[in-house]
Amino acid sequence: MKVSNFLFPESRDPALDGATIDETLAEARLSEELGFDALWLAEHHFDGICAYVDPISFAAALVTATTRIRIGFAVAQMSLHHPIRVAEQLSLIDNISKGRLVVGLGRGTAYNIYDYQGYGIDPDEAQPRLEEAEEILFKAWSGEKLEHNGRFWNLKLPGLRPRLFTHPHPQVIRAASGEASMVELARQGRPFLMNVQSYATTLHRMELYRRTMREQGFNEDAIARCIDDCWVWRNVVVAETDAEAARVGIPAFEAMQAQRAAMRERIYRETGQRLQTTTPGPVAPAARTVVEHALIHGSPDTVAEALSRLAAIGVGGLILQFRLGPMPYEVAAQSLTLFMRKVWPAIVGTPAG
Repeated sequence: MKVSNFLFPESRDPALDGATIDETLAEARLSEELGFDALWLAEHHFDGICAYVDPISFAAALVTATTRIRIGFAVAQMSLHHPIRVAEQLSLIDNISKGRLVVGLGRGTAYNIYDYQGYGIDPDEAQPRLEEAEEILFKAWSGEKLEHNGRFWNLKLPGLRPRLFTHPHPQVIRAASGEASMVELARQGRPFLMNVQSYATTLHRMELYRRTMREQGFNEDAIARCIDDCWVWRNVVVAETDAEAARVGIPAFEAMQAQRAAMRERIYRETGQRLQTTTPGPVAPAARTVVEHALIHGSPDTVAEALSRLAAIGVGGLILQFRLGPMPYEVAAQSLTLFMRKVWPAIVGTPAG
């Protein structure tokens, strides 16, 4: 199993955006020094919940600030991007990084209507835009002459430059926030990124993923290869004691959730528009917002026990977010250092370095 750090830095004050971005670069370098396998980058606009905003631009900075660690997107919101521009950008970064990219693609946010409004995109078009954009990416990366006539783009080019470093192309992986999209990826024999879910839901979905691939005729080796490329996301705070981790982690997590909802509530008050539809009757809070399901916190022994239980489900990698909401960089750095020195060795059964 692989382990990674999800760089998802919040900046509530626009005057501090630059300093937060500098801290995130430092966090990336520290993650490589500590031995993480990968870094993941998010994409959110206009609200400060992700200070660097654009994962593709920031990946270009990270590949020059690091030398070994893989860099992935969780995810690039493809409904907001021109696919040829993305193909060129990623081809360039693939060359600079010497093949360290993991291209995580998604349709776009399922929560924040202002992302779509800012780019002049109809959110109802997000999924078909993703499907067409991915098709164009693969065509462009072939290096051949490209002609494409689709619903959203009509394109003609003699061939993409620069050519990719990775052949035939960088790894492409899809996000699957819902069960139906995960099942469809299983039918296609494709790995997926799972957002924050409860342990029970994670167990159920991984079992369903395996069963669906078997029903589609994939052999056990193919299933194992796909599972090895599947990643699940959790928020993590490690401290010397359970009490200290709770004191530091729970308020930061709760403040992060409040901040992530603040802009969409403001937009709703101002315009009466929101992305989510209202379901009749009571609805349980999403797992990603609930401490019990979304936040693993405690001493090294406590966190190792919780993550070992998750690892036993059989996932390829863990996407762990250490810096939560208004948490100071120094606190997050201490947490991820403690994780790699005391928690991860206990999970994988190797002595601490």
